[in-house]
Amino acid sequence: MGQVPAADLLVRLDPHRGALQQQIYRGIRQAILDGVLRPGTRLLSSRALAADLGVSRTTTLLALEQLQAEGYLTTHRGSGTFVAHSLPDDLPQIRVRRPPAQPRHPPLSRRGALLAAALPSVRRLQGPPRAFRIGVPAVDLFPRRLWSQLTQRRSRSLTPAQLDYGSVAGLRSLREAIADHVSSSRGTRCGADQVIVVDGAQQGLDLLFRLLLDPGDPVWLEEPGYPGARSALLAAGATVLPVRVDGEGLDVAAGVSRASGARLVFVTPSHQFPLGVAMSLARRLALLKWASDTGAWVVEDDYECEFRYGTHPVPCLHGLDQDGRVIYVSSFSKSLFPALRLGFLVVPPDLHARVAVAHGAVAMHPPFLTQAVLADFMIEGHFERHLRRMRAAYRERLEALAAGAERFCGGALRLRPVHTGLHAVADLYGADAEAVFREAASRDLELTPLSAYYTPGTPSPNALVLGFAAVRPATLIQGMERLAAAIAAARTAAAS
Repeated sequence: MGQVPAADLLVRLDPHRGALQQQIYRGIRQAILDGVLRPGTRLLSSRALAADLGVSRTTTLLALEQLQAEGYLTTHRGSGTFVAHSLPDDLPQIRVRRPPAQPRHPPLSRRGALLAAALPSVRRLQGPPRAFRIGVPAVDLFPRRLWSQLTQRRSRSLTPAQLDYGSVAGLRSLREAIADHVSSSRGTRCGADQVIVVDGAQQGLDLLFRLLLDPGDPVWLEEPGYPGARSALLAAGATVLPVRVDGEGLDVAAGVSRASGARLVFVTPSHQFPLGVAMSLARRLALLKWASDTGAWVVEDDYECEFRYGTHPVPCLHGLDQDGRVIYVSSFSKSLFPALRLGFLVVPPDLHARVAVAHGAVAMHPPFLTQAVLADFMIEGHFERHLRRMRAAYRERLEALAAGAERFCGGALRLRPVHTGLHAVADLYGADAEAVFREAASRDLELTPLSAYYTPGTPSPNALVLGFAAVRPATLIQGMERLAAAIAAARTAAAS
């Protein structure tokens, strides 16, 4: 067979679609798989192919060498490069068959179907943060250069031992730094041997619920509450029992009335998600007494507790626990940045070894380098300095949110008091929250109806959840002007 010109290979190069070498490789490989280049066909030389395509010879040579290494091409000294007679892909058998009209695979498990149908925790637009995005801190203010320097320093000092599997409980120096931080800032006591480092709080919840619950076990969950906890409970096969939240936090008496023998309760007592209230001391003591009397577990998510505005820190529930009933969960997603994907558990000393082994069975441990850099960041004092800086920045952003609401939204939107955390709840008047959500999304705003955090079908306040941490004050004020327009549009649509 004669040589095949580059034009017949259907190789089309586009400088905006990635490396030219890979485009040439994919084009020739596809021509072989499609039968345009049949076995035994001789290809142009790398020099001639480069001239036809208008690229350097090195580029075409590297593409041809990759195809040869993978078995698509073969070379004969003095004769040239040919399509291999025995290809790595059996062409008659790799043709994609038309999928059947009805799927034949087995169905999901009952738990799997429930989990797959779970609502997402946030309603987020694609792309960078917009005004009112929740769950995201001020990543624009994170000290990226410092973090990069710490990472480079750690990378240069890596040893062969540190490239091996590490402790399933996490890097010792990081666990010590976490224990020191929790003990000094959260009003409790714990040691490094109680800490387990996990890939974010969500993984920690999934691990705990599978360890502590049997399928069908009843569990109290705050109403409204964190959808991620609900998802993890469904994955564990638990029976989720919503328990209302009021101005004092979880209503313990209501929980006892509904299911006094519940196996576990999930709570966010320092900053309830999403309402933002703190659980009163009376409720905390009542919850601990109930757990002690019934042998139940209490899983405490210390959500966004680092950021306070004009109030003293509320000690964590873990610090009041005398019976080892409370397991403490937290993460660095809000205090540093979400992509870090590091969180931790504080478990009773006698449970630590078993939780660590279970963690190793399902997830091993977070990457060593990430743990080591975070440990350095904390030990050298950067973490505390960053928190102090963020408290000031978030106070400024919260003030901008309030000023924008007062200036543009008037009596249509009223912010509830915010003492802790990175979002506000705002009651709506004269417009439906779901309708405002849709109008706001069309105006490039991110917000969430409060109803999204209630069990479907449960009556909920006509309110919105507005994040204020992810964007700068000017963007929040501009966002409030667009939100006012969204509210007006929702009112007009409802009246027509």
